[in-house]
Amino acid sequence: MAERHLMKGAVLLCAAVLIFSAFACAEAEPAGGGGETESVGAGGETGPALAGGESEPAGTGGDFPSLIEAIRIAPPLDFCGEPVPLEKPEVAERLETELLLMAWNQPQVILWLKRAGRYFPEIEAILQQEGVPDDLKYLAVVESGLRPHAGSSAGAIGFWQFIRPTALRYGLTVDSRKDQRRNLADSTRAAACYLKDLYAQFGSWHLAAAAYNMGEQGVAAEMLSQEVGDYYRLYLYLETQRYVPKAVVIKLIMSDPQRFGFHLGPRDLYAPYETESVDVTLAEEAPLQLLARAGNCDFKAIKDLNPELRGHYLGAGLHSLKIPPGGADGFHQRLERLLAEHQDQLEERIYVVQPGDNLSAIAERFGVPLQALRIWNRIDLKKPIHPGERLVVRPAREALTSDENEQQ
Repeated sequence: MAERHLMKGAVLLCAAVLIFSAFACAEAEPAGGGGETESVGAGGETGPALAGGESEPAGTGGDFPSLIEAIRIAPPLDFCGEPVPLEKPEVAERLETELLLMAWNQPQVILWLKRAGRYFPEIEAILQQEGVPDDLKYLAVVESGLRPHAGSSAGAIGFWQFIRPTALRYGLTVDSRKDQRRNLADSTRAAACYLKDLYAQFGSWHLAAAAYNMGEQGVAAEMLSQEVGDYYRLYLYLETQRYVPKAVVIKLIMSDPQRFGFHLGPRDLYAPYETESVDVTLAEEAPLQLLARAGNCDFKAIKDLNPELRGHYLGAGLHSLKIPPGGADGFHQRLERLLAEHQDQLEERIYVVQPGDNLSAIAERFGVPLQALRIWNRIDLKKPIHPGERLVVRPAREALTSDENEQQ
């Protein structure tokens, strides 16, 4: 037994030495292990050109700043125009902790910077229209890393991580066909309105941000019970205590990425999507595949450009869709024809369920995947079917059969 403990201790000691050595090498060697440096994230004085032929700025250094240099934060520092009290050692320590964790997670920061090129322009424009501070855009990075499909165990979804009740309160649609929490413009406008209401309640953007994370009732209760009205003096949930420092540190890094060793050129950033908008009014739900064909694009393009759309069907009513450039011209004429042909074909695709039938047997009989039956009929595969039910069991015939016809 004693020998096993000694061997285990020796293994742990060796692992610690190896980890220490790896960090020492990371600080001593240029990024990329001393070879050619890449344009994203590192970049040496004589490294290769950035994407698109842009030259690396001279004198930027061949490696990321040391950890000690990275956490030296010089005052003054503010968030939404309100000072961050760096003179308080506890606040400085909290910021240093977040800065160490983030700045050294280079892949994560690079992805933030790249996504910001796509999403920040629209976020910034909406925040300005709503009359709220530009710094609030960094909350979207804290919340989702600028990912439309980000989700949490608490049921928060989208760029701004709204839970369903709050989303509905601020006018977002959340149902089986559409979830506007994933729509950048709609969710950003809702977040701006919510944060404005929180600022009106608490009189501080720091407290408004804390309440956005923790809930206004929770923050108000803690302020009342602790008799404190300063975010940095309140004892809150640990996640909420880290929330504003995270946003402040993200602001520091994303406002001056080169200081932290992230030398990205304009071509390194993800560009905003180029799209056209079409308004669609549907009398009844329609397959998204038909809308994609009307827009001369793939189903995937419709889903990627409109992440709020759920499933394979668009519900009845008025919708505004983004489609790739060139698809808006003639869209409504193509859609009208496609919908008419879809309706004409529907009856020949129907099978009436007979006694003893089950979905697996029906799928096998007609040679289609079981999941296709789920998609075509919007049914739960776990629920039983009953005699007399009408199921779509065959794919639609191609309404248009050539690229030439698609352009008509």
